[in-house]
Amino acid sequence: MALKIRLRQQGRKNQQTYRLVLSDSRAPRGGKYIENLGWYNPAEDEAEKNLSIHADRIEHWLNQGAILSERAEMLVKRNAPQVLAAYKQKMVQARLRANVKRKAKKKELTTA
Repeated sequence: MALKIRLRQQGRKNQQTYRLVLSDSRAPRGGKYIENLGWYNPAEDEAEKNLSIHADRIEHWLNQGAILSERAEMLVKRNAPQVLAAYKQKMVQARLRANVKRKAKKKELTTA
């Protein structure tokens, strides 16, 4: 099951609010979710009143392999930039390790 952190649409017509949720990537936008990770109200004018994020839970799920949607990534970057910076650093290190393994395997195949 591929997990995704994304926005779930809530509210009335022309007064939409969103929940930041963890869900299966195959579930519909407004469908079943696993955990509520925060909320976002774009209609609210004040920046600190229109967004609430549980940064510790987002960090936990990112470490478990969840993927951020584009919009969710923008909101996390705005409210909890340290979580996103740590996640991106971890991804860079993983990519570097994969490249080293790939080069070692290629070298092993060419010398054998």
